[in-house]
Amino acid sequence: MIALIQRVTEARVVVDGSVIGEIGAGIVALVGVERADGEAQAERLADKVCAYRIFADRAGKMNLSLADTGGGLLVVPQFTLAAETKNGLRPSFSPAAVPAEGERLFDSFVECAKRRVQHVPTGRFGADMKVHLVNDGPVTFWLKT
Repeated sequence: MIALIQRVTEARVVVDGSVIGEIGAGIVALVGVERADGEAQAERLADKVCAYRIFADRAGKMNLSLADTGGGLLVVPQFTLAAETKNGLRPSFSPAAVPAEGERLFDSFVECAKRRVQHVPTGRFGADMKVHLVNDGPVTFWLKT
């Protein structure tokens, strides 16, 4: 599994003109599922996202995690993260999980995250979403299990 995480001061996801999830300070996690992924990868990635130390402590060092700060985690499904981009000028999505399995493992990731962080709104799997965010820093990391 892959997560592109961004530290944000605020974020929201909109579907059909309606906000379906939003957070204040916290992390936006764009999550992609690959064919070989399973429950273990979903749990390990959720652990890492929630424990990743990207928030400043009193000394200004990135030493605090989302779990430490009590911030929100907006999780957005993004199958394009699993794209093969090495050859040509058009991405191939053959490494991505089939939709039903991708949705199941995305939901598993969300459930794991909810055991670690209190506020975990999500985007909608398969929907055309508009993601609005204010990247804080900017701070962005690519995590893979």
